[in-house]
Amino acid sequence: MKELDIEALTENLDAVIRFVDAQLEEADCSPKVQMQIDLAVEEIFVNIANYAYHPETGPATVRVEVKPDASAVIITFIDHGVPYDPLAKADPDITLSSDERDIGGLGIFLVKKNMDDIRYEYLNGSNILTIVKGLSR
Repeated sequence: MKELDIEALTENLDAVIRFVDAQLEEADCSPKVQMQIDLAVEEIFVNIANYAYHPETGPATVRVEVKPDASAVIITFIDHGVPYDPLAKADPDITLSSDERDIGGLGIFLVKKNMDDIRYEYLNGSNILTIVKGLSR
């Protein structure tokens, strides 16, 4: 498992993506799966940067673990900001037009659709969001 501790700022997104991509490339991840993971990482990290500590800033930890058989990657995001479970909100009704839909929620909906598993817990003052993606798809 590799870990990156970084200030939760949107300008640090590129460093987070580079960190994750380095682990994916070592695991011989396909470009399609890497793109899906990168989009999920972007959505989650930007949400942490914009909302976890607002209006202040604070630390975030990104952990990347590739299963020993390289069948899947597990990425965990940890922050100490305001408790927030992004999975508690109902999925947006994508049958409605963008004018009719409520603002927000589409990004985490796409993360849920593109990842094989997503889990949230609040533990010891930390938001912990974990995504899992098989590397063979």
